[in-house]
Amino acid sequence: MHITASFDSLALLAILVFLAGFIDSMAGGGGLITLPAYLHYGLRPDLLLGTNKLSSSMGTLVAAVKFLKGSGFGKSFLFILIFLSAAGSALGARAITLAPPEAIKYLLIVTLPPVAVFLAARHNFGLSDSSSSLGENRLLARAGAIAFFVSFYDGMLGPGTGTFLAVAFARFCRYDLLSATGLSKFINLTSNMAALVTFLALGKVDIRLGLAMGLAGMAGNYAGSHLALKKGAGVIRPALLLISGALLAKIIWDMVR
Repeated sequence: MHITASFDSLALLAILVFLAGFIDSMAGGGGLITLPAYLHYGLRPDLLLGTNKLSSSMGTLVAAVKFLKGSGFGKSFLFILIFLSAAGSALGARAITLAPPEAIKYLLIVTLPPVAVFLAARHNFGLSDSSSSLGENRLLARAGAIAFFVSFYDGMLGPGTGTFLAVAFARFCRYDLLSATGLSKFINLTSNMAALVTFLALGKVDIRLGLAMGLAGMAGNYAGSHLALKKGAGVIRPALLLISGALLAKIIWDMVR
C-alpha cells in the first residue's frame, strides 16, 4: 500500500470502492468506478487490474453468497458452470494477446444499445421465473454457454460482465432478475478469481491496498445485495439500464477523445 498517501485520498478511494460494490452487486459495472478511482489515488498502472481484481473478488464473494443462499441451484449445476466460466476466462485472457481490444469495443457498441432498449421496453422483464419450462438439459446447455462466452469476454476485456450475465440469464434461461443476478455474481466471481491467480503469479497486485479496499467493497456489496433482495426486479432492472447506458457512453468517449 502507498504509505505516503494521505488519509483523505485513502478515505475517498474507500468510499468510491464501497459505491462501486453497492452498484456492482445489483447490476455489474463496478469497474467503471474502481479503475478510475485507483488511478486517481496514484496506483501504478501495472498494478491496476490485479489490485482491482483482488478487491472486487472479495466484494463479489459477499454478493454471491447472499444471493445464492437458499436459491435452490444444484451443486452439480453450479460446478459445471464454474468449470466453463474458468475455461472461458482463461481462453479469453489468452486471446487478448492475439486480438486488438479495439475490435471488442466496436462489438460492444453494437451490442449495448439493443440491451438498453430491450430493458427499457420490456417493463415486465425478469419479474417471473419460468426456467423450469426449459427442462434440465436445455437449461444447463444455455446457462453453460452463457457462462463460457461471457467469461471469455471477461478474460479479454471485462467491463459490464455482470450486466451481460444477468441480462442473458434472465432472457435466455428465463430466470427472474433476482435469480439471474445471483447466478451472475457466482459466475463473475469465478472469472475474477481465475484472472486474480494469474495477476498474483505475475506479481501485479498491491496486496495490502487490495485487501483494504476489498473490505470496503464487501460492505458495498452487502448493502447493495440486501437492497436488491428486498426490492427485487424493481431496483435491479433500472440499475441494469443505467449501467448499460453508462458503459456505452464510456466506451464511445474512450474511442473518440
